Amino acid sequence: MITTHARRRLPALAATAVAGALVLSLSACSDDTGTSSSPTDDTTLDVVVHDSFSMSDEAKAAFEQESGLTLNLITTGDGGALANKLVLTKDAPLGDVAFGIDNSFASRAVEEGVFTAYTSPALPEDAGDMLIDEDGSLTPIDYGDVCLNIDTGWFAEKGVPAPTTLTDLTTPAYKDLTVVTNPATSTPGLSFLFATIGEFGQDGYLDYWSQLTDNGLKVVEGWEDAYYTDFTGAGGDGSRPIVLSYASSPAFTVTEDGSASTTSALLGTCFRQVEYAGVLANGSNPEGAQEFIDFLLGEQFQAEVPEAMYMYPVNPDVEVPAEWASFAPVPDAPIALDPAEISANRDSWIKAWTASVIG
Repeated sequence: MITTHARRRLPALAATAVAGALVLSLSACSDDTGTSSSPTDDTTLDVVVHDSFSMSDEAKAAFEQESGLTLNLITTGDGGALANKLVLTKDAPLGDVAFGIDNSFASRAVEEGVFTAYTSPALPEDAGDMLIDEDGSLTPIDYGDVCLNIDTGWFAEKGVPAPTTLTDLTTPAYKDLTVVTNPATSTPGLSFLFATIGEFGQDGYLDYWSQLTDNGLKVVEGWEDAYYTDFTGAGGDGSRPIVLSYASSPAFTVTEDGSASTTSALLGTCFRQVEYAGVLANGSNPEGAQEFIDFLLGEQFQAEVPEAMYMYPVNPDVEVPAEWASFAPVPDAPIALDPAEISANRDSWIKAWTASVIG
């Protein structure tokens, strides 16, 4: 029997799984700028975040006590919407500091001059390889890996060897077994598209997708449908034992006695998402913004990250929940793409994928 994965994980993932018209360029997106809950003054720090941002009352109170500032959180939608709005409002920013832009969109925002460089003294040395640039335009706060997951019980029961690589999924043994999400409507889907480009190159990824499609691949619009409707390992009536999800997902399908997980992530298929915070150029309180970034890197907030936002903290010294340590290992060598390459090609990749796979 699995744990209540839906209740524990869905609030965050449902918000991040819909990227909303990613095929449009940032400059073509709506200029809706969201709302703040209180007027800005000298004692207020306006923090622009995506809808999945979570911070406990205790952490919020601790920052306010340490800084003497009142936090005003301004939500903007998912990570893609956040990036769009930051670019569109760069000359009159929505706030002082932003959290939640990820490596799928970060380079464009940096190139547009959205952020003022800041290198936090609290940044762990191990997180240096996650930086977008040498100037410190953005500070990594947390990370997670989008990976294919399998229902281990299904494969054991059917006597079918579990797949381990992306190429395995194109072979007859795995026909009609895989469900993924559309990269034009889902951020996990977009990360998986990047994984296939990183693995097979710009000249080979569409051929790989063609092989997947010929082997019975199912593509759905969002993570929730893929995981809870089509996947056999979510406790429902799904028929597909291979699903696109996260490396952390098996930590939420643990047996009642805590001895095992009923699912596992294929660590050779993962693409890493890194979420960043940055000081907004032209914001009214750059010093407060820097204090907030320092606080996000501190032990109190970093310890909240796994349970609150289902990501790994960038501070390697922070202890993660026992289920994560046992069943959600960090991939040693996730598939990667240069953020600048993503920024330059994201829209054209999505359009080419849509024409090839969806038609």
